Amino acid sequence: MNPSPRSSTAIHTLSRRRFIQSGSVLIGSSIIAACANNDQPQSKNSGLDKVTFGTNWVAQAEHGGFYQAIATGIYKDHGLDIRIKMGGPQVASGTQLLMGGAVDFFMGYGIDAVNAIAQGIPKMTVAAIFQKDPQCLIAHPNTGVKTLADLKSKPIYLSAAANVTFWPFLKAKYGFTDEQKRPYNFNPGPFLTDKNSAQQGYVTSEPFAIEKQGGFKPLVFLLADFGYPPYATTIETKKELVEKNPDLVQRFVDASIKGWYSYLDNPTPGNELIKKDNPEMTDEQLAYSIQKLKEYGLLVSGAAEKQGIGAMTEERWDTMFQDMIKAKLFQPNTKYKEAFTLQFVNKGVVRR
Repeated sequence: MNPSPRSSTAIHTLSRRRFIQSGSVLIGSSIIAACANNDQPQSKNSGLDKVTFGTNWVAQAEHGGFYQAIATGIYKDHGLDIRIKMGGPQVASGTQLLMGGAVDFFMGYGIDAVNAIAQGIPKMTVAAIFQKDPQCLIAHPNTGVKTLADLKSKPIYLSAAANVTFWPFLKAKYGFTDEQKRPYNFNPGPFLTDKNSAQQGYVTSEPFAIEKQGGFKPLVFLLADFGYPPYATTIETKKELVEKNPDLVQRFVDASIKGWYSYLDNPTPGNELIKKDNPEMTDEQLAYSIQKLKEYGLLVSGAAEKQGIGAMTEERWDTMFQDMIKAKLFQPNTKYKEAFTLQFVNKGVVRR
């Protein structure tokens, strides 16, 4: 995945999987000021609340709603001056940055949120933008594989992060074994060479890169559609902020949700900011990712169909908790309900 810009981007998107699940953000990344045209610095006397939001990787369509809320002035309309700190390969723990005050909100993940509670870290998930985790397994066509269970005997290229996220789930529910694991170096070469193998990826990215490089349309199994339960692209903040300034939290959540509805309707403003912050991103990749966001119902499915983007339910958190206990990722005595609050979501479909 080198020398073209798209190939370079593909390597970045492949390698980001290591960091997304552990909640990491690039410390020295570029910062985008929240103003309508993004070219003028926000006035110090604007009266807007300055807020920093940390993302889990470089700018891409999977972050589109947040960029859209900047580009279209939605955050500003909610009294917010937002700075986005991009994630990337030179990372520190997103949880450390959040708890240390380097960011006010962070793009998190359901499993990590519960693990934080187990470690006594007082952070909370206040919204779940993705109802489905984009994590998938990718296989070759015409090899007898028709469903996820058919990969049980296949070699699968996996990152180290898979061992503390979806791999224990697949072992517990589908009988996958560690003998199937192959080290994933974030390059699709080994997968492309071995037609009997599978590899991890995101439905919004890796299948596109594989089709481009391999010249074939791969089989894609979205793990969420096979029972993998975590929320993804969540909004996390400190418990202290939830308790002391719920109005700020509500405005950030509301504006972000509206930004996502706007992005799904017309992504052009957000995409321009994404490409500005990540020059390697292409229009073709953005279009593909947006198509898959909609096709798989990553944002609008389940409870979000009636309660709006960002929706969460206690039942869904409990399902994840129980499934991860079976996968031996969580301890049964973990106070998982402290990892989230429904206070700021489930208010119906709210548009600008």
